[in-house]
Amino acid sequence: MRETTFTELRNHAKTFFDSVEGGETVRVYRNGRPVADIVPVSAAIPTWKKAPQTRLSLGSLSLSDEVLADRDETR
Repeated sequence: MRETTFTELRNHAKTFFDSVEGGETVRVYRNGRPVADIVPVSAAIPTWKKAPQTRLSLGSLSLSDEVLADRDETR
């Protein structure tokens, strides 16, 4: 974990945010006390997108297609 003062963060923000983008956490101090941790945002994938889904159908009607069509209409 990198540590910095608020003033140094303000003066060299690009350097610190490049570190955060690379996966590192930066702790920011003001007047000798920690005030913030800047952490990378996780690229979480919703659970429903992780695994291939079984398409539901009833005869010639595809329930999955109908749900998706309904979502498009409500936007």
